[in-house]
Amino acid sequence: MRTKIETSGPARGTNPIAPWIQAVRVQFVPPSFLPVTLAAAIAWARYDVFDPFAFLLVFIGVTVHHFGLNMLDDVLDYLHAVDRAWGDEKNPYTGGSGVLTEGLLTVNELRGGVAVCYGITVAIWIWLALLKGWPVLVIGAVGILSSIFYTVPPVKFAYRGFGELGLLVNFGPVLVMGSYYVQRQTFGVEPLIVSLVPGFLMWSMIVINEIPDYEEDRRSGKMNLVARFGRRAGVVLYQAGLLCAFGILAGSVIVGAAPPGILLGLLALPTAIQSVRILNEHYLDRLKVIPANIAIIKVYLITGVALIVGYLVHGVTGW
Repeated sequence: MRTKIETSGPARGTNPIAPWIQAVRVQFVPPSFLPVTLAAAIAWARYDVFDPFAFLLVFIGVTVHHFGLNMLDDVLDYLHAVDRAWGDEKNPYTGGSGVLTEGLLTVNELRGGVAVCYGITVAIWIWLALLKGWPVLVIGAVGILSSIFYTVPPVKFAYRGFGELGLLVNFGPVLVMGSYYVQRQTFGVEPLIVSLVPGFLMWSMIVINEIPDYEEDRRSGKMNLVARFGRRAGVVLYQAGLLCAFGILAGSVIVGAAPPGILLGLLALPTAIQSVRILNEHYLDRLKVIPANIAIIKVYLITGVALIVGYLVHGVTGW
């Protein structure tokens, strides 16, 4: 394992846009825009309410915010020497985007990108608050501040074993309830319950991404749950997140809190089971676990889209 220290001149390619696409980690952004789309689908299906302009603002805001969060996480982890280890055993789904360790962008350039993204996010949230009311400011403040202090000192709760819970709450209830409020100017029990499905899937996604980084995280002091309790515990936490997500999905239908159509989300179960099998067999091998990293992304996408489709079907058919 080698260590690469940033030099004064980044090793740029011919495409100036490519490093930025890599930096924002597009593959991890659906956990932002799918929950807000789900919330809008719930509001429309249940109450025939849909404000397309407000939805577009929320969609853009959370997506750009996630871009900024990913870049901020990269900068702070790099400065704390979390992501400076690189080599042939790099798992592309863990350890940051790699634009800093590969010399594609400098820390200052990435900081500039963070500032632009957060500036756009704040502007959109103020606009939405003017349109929909002050609670939008509160919800936005929770999301923005928690994303900043995910890795920023002195809080940096991702380093203290609270990052997983923070992501569960923010990428579940905060996003869904915030988007739902923008549509209806009120909150509801149903979107809160359903929001826990993407929330727990996000929990599992972050946990499985921490497992290959166990050694590096411990050395750098990033004491997330996996670094604290070990990779085997991470496997258990991953499975627990999946169990909670699919249990809540099915349970919400059984108790009548959500329409039967969202059971389409169970189509992701075979892929989820496959990811558990791979992780159990290869959790000590950062390369052989890659198919499990890919699988949880598929699980999230299938489940998220299925939930949205389920509500749209309910809105059209009443089923």
